[in-house]
Amino acid sequence: MLISGLPLKDASTTRCGRVRGKATMQTYGLPFGHPLTLVKNGWVWSKIAYIAAVFRQTNAKPMREKLVRYFSDLLPLSGDEATAIADSAVVRDYPKGTVLLREGQFSADTYFVLAGLVRQYSLVDGDEKTLGFFGADQWVISLNTTAEVKPAVQYWVCEEDSTLVVGNDESARELFQKHPRLETVARMVLERTFQDYQQAMIAHVLATPEQRYLRLLETRPDLIRRIPQYQLASYIGVAPESLSRIRKRLSNRR
Repeated sequence: MLISGLPLKDASTTRCGRVRGKATMQTYGLPFGHPLTLVKNGWVWSKIAYIAAVFRQTNAKPMREKLVRYFSDLLPLSGDEATAIADSAVVRDYPKGTVLLREGQFSADTYFVLAGLVRQYSLVDGDEKTLGFFGADQWVISLNTTAEVKPAVQYWVCEEDSTLVVGNDESARELFQKHPRLETVARMVLERTFQDYQQAMIAHVLATPEQRYLRLLETRPDLIRRIPQYQLASYIGVAPESLSRIRKRLSNRR
């Protein structure tokens, strides 16, 4: 199962995720974009190639092509390699509000976002502190996803209806045994994602709340339109009232 029972729609107890492809019990992958996201000990990159797995169904062809293109951009794939990636798929559709992970759970499940939006947050004195948003073509992985699975320190929740690819460690190893070059692709994914992660982390830590907001306007304008103001305010590190003042001040400058 993905996780244990939760107050919201739960990815395991309600089984609201519909599987397109082979079912799996445990999954692995890599996220993008927030300081609390961390991967250690090259153990993780062996999971990443498998997360590129895509669906078999004809009606999933656009998504399949999307994932193959993603990996082909890193390293040109042979026909056999592309087919192997496509044939080892676990893809699930999750309704808005589905909780994928909660603090304290033991889970090595990770995701690659094909469509939709996943939010990561932690509870601090009972208040949600938004840590990141993961949209299309971004990897989502727990801070504690290492060879030794530890309790999660954050929550993941689908803020929109989402289509996610789910990987499996055992299947990844089988895939690499048959197609060793895909292990190189997995390493390249890890390196690219960490570069993006480091850049985002540095920019976020060094910026003021207003600069963070301006950067979102520049780099992810769609995100500002898709999330509630309180989540946006939490993400840039201010109260909703302060976000309103930032917006007003920027508007007056125009």
